[in-house]
Amino acid sequence: MHHVLIIGAGKSTAALIKYLSEKSIKENLIIQLADKNLAVAENLAKKFTNTEAIELDIFKEKERQEAIRKASIVVSMLPAMFHTEVAKDCLKFGKNMVTASYVSKEMQAMDEEVKAKNLVFMNEIGVDPGIDHMSAMQVIHRIKNQGGKLLLFESFTGGLVAPESDDNLWNYKFTWNPRNVVVAGQGGAAEFIQEGKYKYIPYQRLFRRTEFLEVPKFGRFEGIANRNSLMYREIYGLENIPTLYRGTLRRVGFSKAWNVFVQSGMTDDTYQLHHSEEMTYRDFVNSFLPYSPSDSVELKLRHNLKIDQDDLIWDKLMELDLFSSEKKIGIPNATPAQALQKILEDKWALSPEDKDMIVMYHKFGYEIDGQKKQIDATMVHIGENQTYTAMAKTVGLPVAMATLRILKGEITKPGVLRPIYPEVYEPILEELATYDIIFNETERDFIGYNPDKLN
Repeated sequence: MHHVLIIGAGKSTAALIKYLSEKSIKENLIIQLADKNLAVAENLAKKFTNTEAIELDIFKEKERQEAIRKASIVVSMLPAMFHTEVAKDCLKFGKNMVTASYVSKEMQAMDEEVKAKNLVFMNEIGVDPGIDHMSAMQVIHRIKNQGGKLLLFESFTGGLVAPESDDNLWNYKFTWNPRNVVVAGQGGAAEFIQEGKYKYIPYQRLFRRTEFLEVPKFGRFEGIANRNSLMYREIYGLENIPTLYRGTLRRVGFSKAWNVFVQSGMTDDTYQLHHSEEMTYRDFVNSFLPYSPSDSVELKLRHNLKIDQDDLIWDKLMELDLFSSEKKIGIPNATPAQALQKILEDKWALSPEDKDMIVMYHKFGYEIDGQKKQIDATMVHIGENQTYTAMAKTVGLPVAMATLRILKGEITKPGVLRPIYPEVYEPILEELATYDIIFNETERDFIGYNPDKLN
């Protein structure tokens, strides 16, 4: 029997366990779900065959090591900062490991030792990172194998609300960690390369420099630059590519309205607000505005940020109850970002009947046989319900598929890996297609850029 240890019973874990449970009889699997909260783990595990729950606090070394020692393979669904502790034990006991998180410096530092022990530590095998890597590398390798030269690569992913559940003016609801949404883009300028020129977008300008994209059948979106696109030149083998840009997708108009929060200081996470637990939403907004003995909070905000009363942005702000004198932040020592998150969670939480949506868009510009061409590849996946959301499935399924293939000896390349190799991405993308996670490609002449936009 193969003993699969899954650590962490988070939102994406149900799709992961469901896949493995359905394969468990044929593949001789026993699935053990470990979580600090035993009740949560038990509630999830009881829904699936050949699945059991155990209580595990990863900071209790003896318990953690005992669980890992017994496992055939370890899947860490913990927050990214905790993977390292699990990885160290996997090295100690010679266990393969799978995570959906970005490769951290600490994880990368283990690469030589992982290779020396002939282990597979597969990382970045969720949706973004994960499906984005696999779908991009499939096309990049295809172009290169045909003798083509890459001129441009752009990639965008968005976790959004599905059209049938899109019922607010922002065209947005939280489909993943709300905190990550509120603080997105902070900590440095967005860096990318465009037509051979290095470009930088500082945080205060990030939400006013967007790119529009049209997704067939789903309409128009806007792309917001991710913080560091340049690292992907080496990862994808595109060291000499003139244009490389990665971003996040939102519906058109989101960024311009979100910029109100950025410019006012409400997304700041570096200091705490005094008496924040007693602050009303109105007090919170007012704390960022100049004092006036006569002007209302609404008037001060409009004047301060030059928002007309008939501007749709104003309607979006009003929809959030930002100026409520009744609702309170209710969080002691909250940062502005934490207070804003509380306000948004009141309005942007998914209702029980809501569905979410993952949208991914790749652009590949290339030259082959003297001709310049472009491939646009798009993927849209809509969730089933609040358990099997699009986010949960596009994270959990690739993790599960990689885990099973490592167990069966179909993925053997040792080291701290990303799913950028054909032997990894080809079978997983083929299987994902059976779950309606499919990329549709269109090809056309490569137009390039208007030089007036570049300098």
